[in-house]
Amino acid sequence: MSTVIEQAVQARLVASAPRMESVPATLHYDRRDPFAVRIDFPAPATLEGADISWAFSRELLAEGVRAATGVGDVRVRPYGYDRTVLEFHAAEGTAVVHIRTGELLRFLDRAQALVPAGSEHLHLDLDHDLAELLRDAC
Repeated sequence: MSTVIEQAVQARLVASAPRMESVPATLHYDRRDPFAVRIDFPAPATLEGADISWAFSRELLAEGVRAATGVGDVRVRPYGYDRTVLEFHAAEGTAVVHIRTGELLRFLDRAQALVPAGSEHLHLDLDHDLAELLRDAC
């Protein structure tokens, strides 16, 4: 069984223009980092013209499809009947995207099948991580 889940989604970028632009994005979940999810945006979809990746907790995403959550760099909340809003806050500004809630739920279901919520600690390799930290400290 694969340890990584990737799912392409269409994100609608909210901007000052009257029409929201659709941009491709990819959701990632890796059982080796069981508490986190990642969303990647390709260079053409960013103001900097470089690939951008945001990592945040799987729990934040799971809670955010049902109720507003997050107080830091990433905030998630439901929007209307079938959309979820993801806000990404950085020194350069804020990006707001809408993603179909069904796509996010499908992704979360796949992650849940790979690593059930509450069992994430069983997939951590603490000995390896500690060895890496000690090696980097020397």
